[in-house]
Amino acid sequence: MAKDKVNKDFREAIMLFQKEKGISEDLLCEKICNAVAVAARKEFGVKEGIFCEIDPKTYELKIYMHKTVCEEVFDPATEISIEDAQGYKPGAVIDDDVVIPLKLENLGRIAAQTVKHTVRQGVREIEHEQVLREFQSKNREIVTAKIVNIDPVTGDATVSIAKSETLLPKKEQIPGEKLSVGDLIKIYIVDVKETEKGPKIMVSRVHTGLVKRLFEQEVPEIYDGSVEIKSVSREAGSRTKIAVYSKDENVDAIGSCIGPKGSRVNKIIEMLGGEKIDIVKYSEDPKEYVGAALAPAEIVSVEVVDEAARSCRVTVPEAQLSLAIGNKGQNARLAARLTGWKIDIKPLYGDYRPMIQL
Repeated sequence: MAKDKVNKDFREAIMLFQKEKGISEDLLCEKICNAVAVAARKEFGVKEGIFCEIDPKTYELKIYMHKTVCEEVFDPATEISIEDAQGYKPGAVIDDDVVIPLKLENLGRIAAQTVKHTVRQGVREIEHEQVLREFQSKNREIVTAKIVNIDPVTGDATVSIAKSETLLPKKEQIPGEKLSVGDLIKIYIVDVKETEKGPKIMVSRVHTGLVKRLFEQEVPEIYDGSVEIKSVSREAGSRTKIAVYSKDENVDAIGSCIGPKGSRVNKIIEMLGGEKIDIVKYSEDPKEYVGAALAPAEIVSVEVVDEAARSCRVTVPEAQLSLAIGNKGQNARLAARLTGWKIDIKPLYGDYRPMIQL
């Protein structure tokens, strides 16, 4: 009965550990068996020949030692006399392999500590592998995370994703955004790397990929491929420009992203903490594309100065000059990043002089 109780307790411990850690029973049993076998080999001073298994029905832990039947025993750890072998394998002959059952009680205190340490190490390895696989499948995607802690000194936030935690550094948070413990936020997984200390998950709220994935989630036409995101430029917390395009003349790329009464883009703006978003139409014609990218400013003309250098000159009405350039050059800067063109802006009247070059 005592043995049955031990096995039952062992089974319950495995099931509890499985539930808490989310690790399969087979993997847990494998790690435990490996740990016991390693400890037993150290205890008996052998490098091999000892293995362990767990009975799937009774959960009894069984340890076995292999010994070779010899006429004369020189190494008792790996060899057994023919007389002694008969007690384990009647009819055994020289060079036979004899399996000798061992008991957990045969393992000393140090061996028991080795088992615990090896099991813990093995479980950590499994957890790391599970986290790595989970996040690699979500790499370059957005996920919902819960804020569990905010460092009052650095402002870095610890976020929980599923059963894992990672750091959202202050520099990867949207400027001016106030986060609180318990908040649910959307974050972009920038990269997942395997390190000696375990998986390293790099996340961000300022990456352009966050905006792109949010539009893919909220706009069915982007998800099904009828509308394509060509480019995104962003200054997180302030303004984003996104260029969209559709090969189908019957599909309004900009209207699809805005949604009925602005519902789609407004939802994204809300998730980004009020960040302004300009949605512009992509064009293969650089004149059209650059002109659209400078929205909301009105453009008089766009002149390609050097196509190889991707440089152009934009003329705007004097009244639109500050709007085209934007606060501290932001509008023109985002337009340049969006299109990949260097942009000179000049007013319609007066002598030409470059007002801003990007």
